[in-house]
Amino acid sequence: MHIEEPPPGDPPFDSPYAWIGGEEKIHALVERFYDLMDLEPDYAELRHAHGPELAHARQRLFWFLCGWMGGPQHYTERFGHPRLRMRHMPFSIGLAERDQWLACMDQAMQETGVDDALRRRLNSSFFQTADWMRNRGTPA
Repeated sequence: MHIEEPPPGDPPFDSPYAWIGGEEKIHALVERFYDLMDLEPDYAELRHAHGPELAHARQRLFWFLCGWMGGPQHYTERFGHPRLRMRHMPFSIGLAERDQWLACMDQAMQETGVDDALRRRLNSSFFQTADWMRNRGTPA
């Protein structure tokens, strides 16, 4: 996944990890993301795709996002290269799951106060990856 470089005039953060506010903020984002998945009926297909328990998914997404945003490489230290598409192949991911994942993450970013400019950049990167992860339906 690639996060676009900020245009001139944006805050001079070394990384999206620093821009978002580090591990504490990423943890809050991930917690809200999975809480919303449980609370909002609009994310029912997405929630169903995750199975009955979310503890492992919460931890892995937190580890992954820390490294992907330029912070500590918790995920790769534990599991090696993310191989996102391969690791998600066992799950049925179509347009509904992609769109619900993106909407849920955007809502979580809004509700946890992620800077609007960073949120737009992350949404763009998330879309590219989420669309690539689809293994059902016509490619976009």
